[in-house]
Amino acid sequence: MKLDDLNDILKDEPNYRRKQVGHLLYKDLIDDWSQATILSKPLREKLNAICPLFINGEIIKSGDKKSEKALITLNDGAAIETVLMRHKDGRRTVCVSSQVGCPMACGFCATGMMGFKRNLVKDEIIEQVLFWSRRLKSAGEEGVSNIVFMGMGEPFLNYQNVIAAIRAINDKDGLNIGARHISISTCGLIDGIKKLAKENLQVNLAISLHASNNHLREKLMPVAKKYSLKNLLLAVDAYIEKTNRKVMFEYVLIKNINDSEVNAHELAQLMHQPLYFVNLIAYNETGNFKTSDKEKIIKFKKILDSAGVEVVERFSFGGDIDAACGQLANKQKSRYSK
Repeated sequence: MKLDDLNDILKDEPNYRRKQVGHLLYKDLIDDWSQATILSKPLREKLNAICPLFINGEIIKSGDKKSEKALITLNDGAAIETVLMRHKDGRRTVCVSSQVGCPMACGFCATGMMGFKRNLVKDEIIEQVLFWSRRLKSAGEEGVSNIVFMGMGEPFLNYQNVIAAIRAINDKDGLNIGARHISISTCGLIDGIKKLAKENLQVNLAISLHASNNHLREKLMPVAKKYSLKNLLLAVDAYIEKTNRKVMFEYVLIKNINDSEVNAHELAQLMHQPLYFVNLIAYNETGNFKTSDKEKIIKFKKILDSAGVEVVERFSFGGDIDAACGQLANKQKSRYSK
């Protein structure tokens, strides 16, 4: 989709036409301009020729029907992944990608195994949300309620396009998803955290932590060699001081790597801020890493609870659909390279 081309197409149209087109696109969720009968036939034909609304997505359903994953093929043939998660409380969260692949090379991440191809443009980010919005509507369900930038890629390495997409998604004349229902997850790029603190956006910040000390984090996440855990937490504290917003620390529990009682006690000591909270995540297995035993996860959480750390354990979605970012795209890459 090339939504930015709409401005050029509509430049000679009456002012009200832009609002009509926006309503058709983001509220009515049409997938072909021929459905826009309030527009003239010549304009519909022009829109279909220059800015078609087709999204090339292949859906993989999960067995429990709580999550669905889609592989979206972009105009240049690159493939990205996006996931829809249905929660018990009625939320419908879309996990979006910000890059094709990822250059951060985290050892436990399937996307990191792909390497990096390019950043997504704003429209390619919005396209993922539109894809699921249309699917929910066709199923007679309520629309997307939450967005998390926790898919393929490091959002802060594509800062301008990510922020532009968020503003469009948040726009009342767009998808109208509240900023407080949008979260950006970073592996710890301090410059990006500083920039976000200056934005007039009440989005949520999440830190992919995954280690309780800097030595372990350097082994799992090469980014830690440039941005130490100490400096990362200082940047997060400065962000909190400026925004007064909670910050989530994501901690994927990997068997015999970062799930010991020692790790839990170390993590509890790091979580010194009252506006910190921890999201424990059962690892979706890739490569040589395995998810922690359930008993270890329970014990880990109890240690954090006992230390007064605010902690939640995220329900594991979509193991049967290769929900870990990059798994499906890697499979497609292998399939087409044979």
